[in-house]
Amino acid sequence: MIYTPEPALLGKRFVLEQSPIRVGRGADNHIVLEGDSVSRRHAYFDRKGLQWFVIDDNSTNGTYVNEEQIAVTHALTNGDRVKVGPTILKFLSGADAEAKYHEEIYRMTIVDGLTQIHNKRFLQEELERELMRARRHNRHLSALMFDIDHFKRINDQYGHLAGDHVLRELARVVQERIRRDEIFARWGGEEFALILPETPLEGAYQLGEDLRARIEAHRFVFQGEHIPVTISGGAALLGEDDSSADLIKAADAKLYEAKRSGRNRICI
Repeated sequence: MIYTPEPALLGKRFVLEQSPIRVGRGADNHIVLEGDSVSRRHAYFDRKGLQWFVIDDNSTNGTYVNEEQIAVTHALTNGDRVKVGPTILKFLSGADAEAKYHEEIYRMTIVDGLTQIHNKRFLQEELERELMRARRHNRHLSALMFDIDHFKRINDQYGHLAGDHVLRELARVVQERIRRDEIFARWGGEEFALILPETPLEGAYQLGEDLRARIEAHRFVFQGEHIPVTISGGAALLGEDDSSADLIKAADAKLYEAKRSGRNRICI
């Protein structure tokens, strides 16, 4: 099972039958992946008895299993996530592997492969439901949009793997703070969105400020280097005649106001 920025490969299944199965950028690999951080021969899957292993093939940027870089060889267990450059392959085994594959296909439609939070599609669908509920019960509905300040600079200075780490870690920090009924998703790139049912504008602002402060104070460390991270955000309240798109547009406009006015702040 494969998560990848390449649409042609998204969700593709590779059956591990022969051994070894080589992965890399070169055309002679069994699984050919694109990306500047993928080596020509990056890694390979090898079977010893009934056990499958992933072995890093002396790649430049390393091979990761469940977000941890492996030294050389790592024994795989069902559900492990193997990251090669920007691509994530999920290892499925056992008698129910076929059913798990189809479950994973559905999950890929609603979950962001990198951060493991919900994606834009899921948020948009849930926002429509929350909008109808807010109208029916005459309750507040707010949105909070934020993105990482100078994210390109982080990628340029520390590398794309460090950028990926920041995205994952930021998602984890936010998830620890929000309530179960608040819908959190990666909107795209380094931008995130929160839908906040039964929350007035001041409540959305206070949450945004709390998240901003938490992220600024959090130590983002990748391969021993501390990476300073801040966010800019904007909050908006659903108006009487607003559509879901209007709400997102209003929050996004406030996000860009925050960026224009100096970053590392929340605007309403």
